[in-house]
Amino acid sequence: MVHSFEINELPVKTGDLICTVDGGGPIVPGEFWRLIGKLIPGDVDHIVIYVGPGGRCIEAGAKGVISFETHSSVWDAAPMFNQRQLIDQFYGISYPLAGRNLLSEQEESIREKIAAFCLAQVGKPYNINFLNSSTEDSFYCSQLAYKAYLKCGIDLNTGKGIQNLPGTDSIVFPQEIWESCVHARPA
Repeated sequence: MVHSFEINELPVKTGDLICTVDGGGPIVPGEFWRLIGKLIPGDVDHIVIYVGPGGRCIEAGAKGVISFETHSSVWDAAPMFNQRQLIDQFYGISYPLAGRNLLSEQEESIREKIAAFCLAQVGKPYNINFLNSSTEDSFYCSQLAYKAYLKCGIDLNTGKGIQNLPGTDSIVFPQEIWESCVHARPA
């Protein structure tokens, strides 16, 4: 089933990607995550897959691949900290299926497959080997989204990597997904 929700006044459907920036907020762990975010190229540091119903999301983060609830339609990392062990700020929504001229039945099927794939990964560990985006034994955030979409024939890896740093073309960066998809930021 495809679910709809709203995050920071932007619509999301099952399979859409919530993009965030690490750090922020009034609690000390936010500063730790802000430092981690500085190591990731681009503005977007983290990818979360919306699956629904309500505010249900899947992410690969500090606790591995988990399912969590947003608690409201406003992204606020502090109340979600115990579930996620991550502090981040909302950046925007990526819509990987937008502009692909899919029939509504095709789009619904893809969204359901993405949710099923992501839910099946819950409990797997975090992938600290960013150079191995082909594994399905563990995941980092953007790798999980990449693999879910790749199973449906949609490649979110542009292969751009980091200029002048050999080997990074196999890493799927959150910013790369943001730039390769139709996206929206709050007004």
